[in-house]
Amino acid sequence: MKKVLVTGGAGYIGSVLVGLLLDKGYKVIVLDRLMFGGEAVLNYLNNPNFEFHKGDIRNIDDVKSAMKDVDAVAHLAAIVGDPACAKDEQLTKSTNLQGAKLVYNIANEYGVKQFVFSSTCSNYGKMSDVNSYVTEDSELAPVSLYAETKVEFEQYLTKQSKDNICKPTILRFSTVYGLSQRPRFDLTVNEFTKELALGRELVIFGEQFWRPYCHVVDLARSVIMVIESNINKVEFEVFNVGDTNENYTKKMLVDEIVKQIPDSKVKYVKKNEDPRDYRVNFDKIKNKLNFKITKTVPEGISQIIKVVQEGFFVNPDEPKYKNI
Repeated sequence: MKKVLVTGGAGYIGSVLVGLLLDKGYKVIVLDRLMFGGEAVLNYLNNPNFEFHKGDIRNIDDVKSAMKDVDAVAHLAAIVGDPACAKDEQLTKSTNLQGAKLVYNIANEYGVKQFVFSSTCSNYGKMSDVNSYVTEDSELAPVSLYAETKVEFEQYLTKQSKDNICKPTILRFSTVYGLSQRPRFDLTVNEFTKELALGRELVIFGEQFWRPYCHVVDLARSVIMVIESNINKVEFEVFNVGDTNENYTKKMLVDEIVKQIPDSKVKYVKKNEDPRDYRVNFDKIKNKLNFKITKTVPEGISQIIKVVQEGFFVNPDEPKYKNI
């Protein structure tokens, strides 16, 4: 039975990954400082294969304590998103860079065989050709502190010696959406859907700009797929995670919501500049690992409409459902 350490396991993606790993019979250790509380992993405490360590990835003792007898690390812990990163730049750099390096180095020192890093497609910044798709080999052009820290740590991993015991794999996640044990309504699909499901007018700036989207469950599945792959297929590799058919402009997202909420009120505000505008190709992960998504944006929209309109959340506007 493999033992997997999930850093940031109480977070939006991490809590979903933990559940999937436990369902598959893995032993799971979570290291998380609980910035947003621990409700997302509360029920896992009933599972004998689950172990929780409250700690900070910047603290060497916390990392070493959680790393014992681990076979693989899924490194998700980070200050996530542009607003959260901009709020405290020093915390962002110390967590997303120094902390991440510490986790990898301790993993290598302890003989952990795999290190899966959750990076982001926002590293691409803006497409040079508006009619094309970026791939794993495209130039990286980060335009935010969040993406800059992701790119810098990617470069740190790819420069590691091929002789290292701990073999890294980099996953560049699409923009995430969907339901999680740690709900968020500050993500594009979730936020747009929530606003219209509550009967509010939605104001959209720059409806023509592209992003790829992927359900939180499928992003979590991609981590497990890497852990379960032959190491020779994934070591020192970079994979975009998503589906080429799931690239949307903001206008296309709204159109999908309006199909399900026909009386939606939407106002578009012209905006000709956006530092991020990218369509992403996902052939590599599909062809090399046979990765296929299980949920699409319209299905995710349907989920959010249901939980908002049927009162699963007493107040979906609460600050705890945001990353700042």
